[in-house]
Amino acid sequence: MELVMGQMVQALGALWWPFCRTLALLSAAPMIGENMVPISVRVLLSLVLAVVLLPAVQAPVGLEAISLAAVVATAEQALIGFALGLAFHLTVAIVMVLGYLIASQMGLAMALMNDPMNGTSSDVVSTLLYILVALVFFSIDGHLVLTGVLGASFQAWPVGGGLAAFVGQPLETLAHAVAWVFSAALLLAVPIVFSAFVVQLGFGFLNRVAPAFNLFSLGFSMVVVFGVFMLAYLVRFIPAHYIRMTERVLEMLTYSMGR
Repeated sequence: MELVMGQMVQALGALWWPFCRTLALLSAAPMIGENMVPISVRVLLSLVLAVVLLPAVQAPVGLEAISLAAVVATAEQALIGFALGLAFHLTVAIVMVLGYLIASQMGLAMALMNDPMNGTSSDVVSTLLYILVALVFFSIDGHLVLTGVLGASFQAWPVGGGLAAFVGQPLETLAHAVAWVFSAALLLAVPIVFSAFVVQLGFGFLNRVAPAFNLFSLGFSMVVVFGVFMLAYLVRFIPAHYIRMTERVLEMLTYSMGR
């Protein structure tokens, strides 16, 4: 009986490490980690992926399932999984920041939509761009890419290997990528920002020529209409930009894994 219990504890321990890393990755990953996906679904999906990835996981040697070292290893797996999911979430954050910049320039930042699935409020442009990115994410098999990165991470950073190899270059690259998020979003929003500035500048000069007209209300309407046309022109290039940014994230992770 003690032998059976020992084997059972060992099997559960071998399943626990990939489960922790998978659950942390899915909690921070785009689309799957949103509040609209129930926690029970993420837990069940993490359990299934942990069972599938068992052959790729190197079981730690000399690590007891119930010990302080096991708690440290659990935190280690959660940190690695969260960082991997956050790396892919940065590409979606770029599009969300882009939507907020466009909405603020068009004067639509005040038009907020209550999203009952996520429990938050966001502007209309960001919501529309998020739906577009979600379709692109699943059309390029982003969920399969996440699974492949998860499996490769167990070879690069095995369970019980410590955080020495992970805290260095990968976390530093991820920290630098935060600045890349804002710069990429600003570069995508530059055409609309410049166009809105030109329209407002033109109406400012027109107001000096004909101050009797109520050019404030007319200028606001023209900026919204011109911004919609510019958004319709820009939205065609967002899927290609999103795919290129995802490829850059994959290159960053491949370099961090030493492959």
